[in-house]
Amino acid sequence: MTGNVDPWLHIVGIGEDGMAGLLPATRAIVEAAEVIVGGERHHQLSESVTAERIAWPSPFDALTDLLTGLRGRRVVVLATGDPLWFSVGARIGRSLAPSEIVYHPQLSAFQLAAARMGWSMADLETLTVHGRPVEQMIAFIQPDARLLILTTGAETPGQIAKFLTERGFGQSRMTVLANMGGAEEARFDGLAESWAHVVPPFNTLAVECVAAPEAALLPRVPGLADDLFQHDGTMTKREVRAATLAKLMPMRGALLWDIGTGCGSVAVEWMRGARYARAIGIEPRADRRAMAAANALALGVPRLELIEGRVPEALTGLEAPDAVFIGGGLSEAVFEAAWGALRPLGRLVCNAVTLESEAVLVALYKQHGGELVKLQVNRAEPVGGLTGWRPLMPVTQWSLVKR
Repeated sequence: MTGNVDPWLHIVGIGEDGMAGLLPATRAIVEAAEVIVGGERHHQLSESVTAERIAWPSPFDALTDLLTGLRGRRVVVLATGDPLWFSVGARIGRSLAPSEIVYHPQLSAFQLAAARMGWSMADLETLTVHGRPVEQMIAFIQPDARLLILTTGAETPGQIAKFLTERGFGQSRMTVLANMGGAEEARFDGLAESWAHVVPPFNTLAVECVAAPEAALLPRVPGLADDLFQHDGTMTKREVRAATLAKLMPMRGALLWDIGTGCGSVAVEWMRGARYARAIGIEPRADRRAMAAANALALGVPRLELIEGRVPEALTGLEAPDAVFIGGGLSEAVFEAAWGALRPLGRLVCNAVTLESEAVLVALYKQHGGELVKLQVNRAEPVGGLTGWRPLMPVTQWSLVKR
């Protein structure tokens, strides 16, 4: 919808102190509402107000239709804390014109938790696993990192404690802050390896990561060790993978097509490399798709999308990508389909190890330009009682940017 429309929808952040915690002007807007939309907890916090009450719809995606059907009435949506920080306000704002909405933020759970912990907001990571796969926090487990995590419920801290312990971060300090700002506020402290608290369902988790000497080091920059991935020997090796990701350039929210994804190593590192980066892996073999799914889960990017099919047919109808990696199935037809779908400023990288694939790649390079390099990696390995260089198969890499 476009054009100038007077605001009719107020999205109000509310805390555990309910109506008493709202600014007078915001409280007046809630009290004047004809319709209040929110969860059961939000309605309880505002029960003193007389208005028509509507619960969150199911499925939740129906919320936009629900709200547009109320246009013309005085509508308030209640959200927890800051409506635009991992909350419902952002979703509504993507569907309705900004001129129709007024936001009324309250202190977020992150701000309250940082204050309780004495942590600087500039020096920590804010995450949410509320209604999302909890495994996505794994990508943020780093030595000395401080994490504030919006949880799904009472069981989430225990799940995260398990992830930390399994990766050598069992000494990490965990604090659950429940019902912050209300009369029933509570705090639970402990270590990941011995976490046994039973906590209220409405909570925020603070984690101070402490690495043991044997802890797994999983940086977000590309180049994870090969043995961190399940694979059958056919994969983009560590050194080549790092060079490949450098040319693909992971960016916030960007989408990668990983053609011939295999065990998913490139797609997984793409998603780890930037917040909210997405990837679609196209792989005809079921066993390799299973490995890719397992790797995505273990390395903290559970939303990797995997598609069965052969290219270029499997590319039809997919969302236009910001980057394309062709690690398998290279042909002129596959390139043309991928290049045609690629968004402006999109990056395309092709790796070839066989002479046949290299011939296709060189021909495309002569036709389209770009950058062509030969990558040769040698690893030191035992030779009897001594040490020598053992070469990996050389990789020819072609990369270009769509201008």
